[in-house]
Amino acid sequence: MGEYLKEFVDETAWYNILVLGSLLPTKLWDPLPHIFQTWLRNYIAGNLLYFISGFLWCFYIYYLKRNVHVPKDAIPTNKAMLLQIYVAMKAMPWYCALPTLSEYMVEIGWTKCYARISDIGWLMYVVYLFIYLAFVEFGIYWMHRQLHDIKPLYKYLHATHHIYNKQNTLSPFAGLAFHPLDGILQAVPHVIALFIIPTHFRTHIGLLFLEGIWTTNIHDCIHGNLWPIMGAGYHTIHHTTYRHNYGHYTIWMDWMLGTLRDPVDDEGKKVT
Repeated sequence: MGEYLKEFVDETAWYNILVLGSLLPTKLWDPLPHIFQTWLRNYIAGNLLYFISGFLWCFYIYYLKRNVHVPKDAIPTNKAMLLQIYVAMKAMPWYCALPTLSEYMVEIGWTKCYARISDIGWLMYVVYLFIYLAFVEFGIYWMHRQLHDIKPLYKYLHATHHIYNKQNTLSPFAGLAFHPLDGILQAVPHVIALFIIPTHFRTHIGLLFLEGIWTTNIHDCIHGNLWPIMGAGYHTIHHTTYRHNYGHYTIWMDWMLGTLRDPVDDEGKKVT
């Protein structure tokens, strides 16, 4: 068991070397304890992901495709986007504590993570991945809904994110503009899943960081109309009505529990 757990430590150490060794002098990070190296790696990688995906997507939709996807009067101001970046930057150090903690718990053997797909085979990998994603969808839906329904949680946590409640105040940079505890609570199902569902460690790390790209995408106000994906068209409605479309990746939970509101239907009502 000790040798198997060492594979996880070796893997996270390799990630640390890959990121920190490429960007910082060795003397700045190498003396740090492993867990602090991991947090620093997650912090740097999280910031790079946030800024690169945000700037590239804003450049594409607001400049290269200006007035194609988003009308000119719906483009958020630079001031609004800078405020979103400021809120996200205050929260980023705390966000990065969650993957750091999850990696530590994997390394000490508290979870059901496995290191190699060959340990269980591709068929079971796909089965467990599907269960993991379904669990995360269920967990994030209910966590998000409670952040609205429980008034103190909304007032003191989630309202920070919902000041962006019109199309011309939403941007890809709003994706991580949360109160730190709010952002962590909505990502917690990813970590809880590790204690219940056999999960490929590298896939878990990848999915956590994909959250950064996903949240960028669902705040751009462009309706991709790709069923059953909970895209930006659905999420924009969530920001304007507050009572619909709590789901994360898909519309399934909202459809089953009666909180789904379709952007196509909304556009039809506006036309008539």
